[in-house]
Amino acid sequence: MAKKLAITLKKSPFGRPENQRKTAAALGLRKLQQTVVREDTPVIRGMINRISHLVEVVEQDA
Repeated sequence: MAKKLAITLKKSPFGRPENQRKTAAALGLRKLQQTVVREDTPVIRGMINRISHLVEVVEQDA
C-alpha cells in the first residue's frame, strides 16, 4: 500500500529565493492554506525538504 503525503502551504513563498517559489509551484501549491496530496516518493520528499520552513506535512495511508 503506497503512502500519501498531505502538504499544506503555511507561509508565503513571496520574498523567498526563486528556487523555493518554483518548488512550491511544482508541488501544486498556489495559495496559503492550500493542501495537496502527493505520493510519498524520494523526489517529493526532496522538494518538501527544500521548502520545509514553508509547509506542513501529514502522512496518510492510501
